[in-house]
Amino acid sequence: MGTMSSPNYLTFEQKCSFIELALAPNAAVAELCRAFRISRQTGYKWLARFRNSGLAGLAEQSRRPRHSNHAVSTLWVERLRLARFRHKRWGPRKLRAWLQRQHPRSRVPSVSTLGRLLRRQGWSRPPLRRRRGPDRTWPGLHRAARPNDIWTVDFKGYFHTADGRRCDPLTVRDAYSRYGLCVRVLHGHKLRSVKREFTRLFRRFGVPRRIHADQGRPWAGPGPAWLSQLSAWWVSLGIVPTFSRRARPGDNASHEQWHREIKADTTRPPAATPPAQQARMRRWLRVYNTERPHEALGMGTPAEHYYPSRRPFRGPQPPRYPRGWVSRRVRPNGEIQWAGRSRFVGEAFSRHHVGLKPWRKDRWRVYFYDWLIGEIQASDMGAMRPAIYRRRKKPKVSAMS
Repeated sequence: MGTMSSPNYLTFEQKCSFIELALAPNAAVAELCRAFRISRQTGYKWLARFRNSGLAGLAEQSRRPRHSNHAVSTLWVERLRLARFRHKRWGPRKLRAWLQRQHPRSRVPSVSTLGRLLRRQGWSRPPLRRRRGPDRTWPGLHRAARPNDIWTVDFKGYFHTADGRRCDPLTVRDAYSRYGLCVRVLHGHKLRSVKREFTRLFRRFGVPRRIHADQGRPWAGPGPAWLSQLSAWWVSLGIVPTFSRRARPGDNASHEQWHREIKADTTRPPAATPPAQQARMRRWLRVYNTERPHEALGMGTPAEHYYPSRRPFRGPQPPRYPRGWVSRRVRPNGEIQWAGRSRFVGEAFSRHHVGLKPWRKDRWRVYFYDWLIGEIQASDMGAMRPAIYRRRKKPKVSAMS
């Protein structure tokens, strides 16, 4: 005779053994219950079920009540179905408020009940989970070898002119020659105004090979590969964006030092109006580029070491993905249509084309130009699994070397 792993629980074989011993002549049911480590109520319950239904009565039965005062009627199930058909993107809270307006004299089921019905009937999508994508090493920081190898960009800290208006100077500089390309007073960090200013710079000075910025807006974003709409536009122009590490201003130390000079020479005190402040910064930039000696340049001026880029600005170039890949245009909401479903890849790539490379069985790697941005698996319901870009770890130097 076996023993039980927990009180008041019997396997089917143990129930059969208990019934066989309990039905024997002169059997002591109380002693059998102690031997099987169950209560007397449980023992008499199994005896009654065996007498009424035989061995079938020993099977486990559902604990669900046969009747419930809170069960949802088929009428409300049908009303919920019609509401879901009319409002496909609404959640249970909005659907309940809408049903209350449609049936003001009826008692509408609770939000949790409606949500449970939506899931049970298959009328709702499961929540999108951020799943891990492929690992990639982030492009390391480089040292400029010639003009237009790297442009450094940033927003100098905002300040107010004497009339109380806010100024956000956009600053762009060539990393090799220290040539100041732009100190432009803007009003906020809006993408449209920043993109317009960079278009003007590209038409005047050409296109650099890299642009280095910090991880703030609008340069970087929370999406795949840290790309934002602005840096994705740079990629479409053939520019490689690189970013400083978080809370590491030393990764762009030369540009930060340039900001201190701009602040000391042009904002103490600030001008009367933003146009007057812009005129002051324009005059200062001309002196900085053509007259001020720079120690890193052998006391030469930045204008003596800078020349425009030989890469002219031609606008965004369409990507050319290898044969066998599939190209999809990203909608304004950041989704593509793939395998009969809408897949979210990122708003940074809206109105651009991404390439899907067959990878493994039911898996596709998603590329934006040369950038691996994620992976789509057939088993996933919605969003792409974004690629995880990590910094390259420096090798440890032994003390004996």
